[in-house]
Amino acid sequence: MEKDIVEIARIVEGLRWHALEDDEVVGRGDALRRPDGRVFLGIDAWRDEVFGLLAATMLSDLPGTVYTLVDEDDQEARARWRGAGFVVCRQERVYRVPTDPEITGLGRVPAPPGVTILPMGQAEEEPLRELDRVVRAEVDATVGWQSMPAEMRTRPDGTLGVIDPSAYVVAVQDGEYIGQTRVAVLPRRSRLGLVAVRTAHRRRGLARAMLAEMLGSLHRSGITSVSAEVDDLNKAAITLFESIGAQRVGGAMEMLHL
Repeated sequence: MEKDIVEIARIVEGLRWHALEDDEVVGRGDALRRPDGRVFLGIDAWRDEVFGLLAATMLSDLPGTVYTLVDEDDQEARARWRGAGFVVCRQERVYRVPTDPEITGLGRVPAPPGVTILPMGQAEEEPLRELDRVVRAEVDATVGWQSMPAEMRTRPDGTLGVIDPSAYVVAVQDGEYIGQTRVAVLPRRSRLGLVAVRTAHRRRGLARAMLAEMLGSLHRSGITSVSAEVDDLNKAAITLFESIGAQRVGGAMEMLHL
């Protein structure tokens, strides 16, 4: 019996594709354009040949570099994306970070001399934007901004989008913002999205002091843990999180197709 031909149809909205076999949907593909301008692909298909057809069509329709995220334990998915021409560009660890100071050991962490830690909601928007610009430039000059969590919410020009000061804890010295942590409070699991300190102020305990304030505040509000992603090559961040009782619960590979 002759096998039905699979056809790929792009949905009118523009960033969704369906694989059709005898007018029945046998696979779906989606493209998500993130706030930083990068496009991430996702494909849901049981059969390898359907996955391949969807991937080939989506890559043909979307010019330029595109990305995907794959669970580190999903060897089948990784093999499929490799077959479509994707390569691993970075790997990150996913941690569950407790907020209870009895577990983290951050119950009493004083700020360094001359530094004030602003609790969530007390930072001002414009100094936060300037700190983001400076930190971004410093990271780009060293390990590169691609080493930051894959979900960083930035515009295509590299600047922050909407800023909610209630999500930030900030370190201030002599009126200048020198460090920040950011959290997204979500229904299922809150996410620690950023811990950053100006290069000249590192190794002073600022990250621990900011985390002590943020995690303690979350604990008092009833949140018992947050998730955090750390680049697999960022040994300093890995050491910091594991020193406060964070448990690795998984990992993800970011893959790209040029």
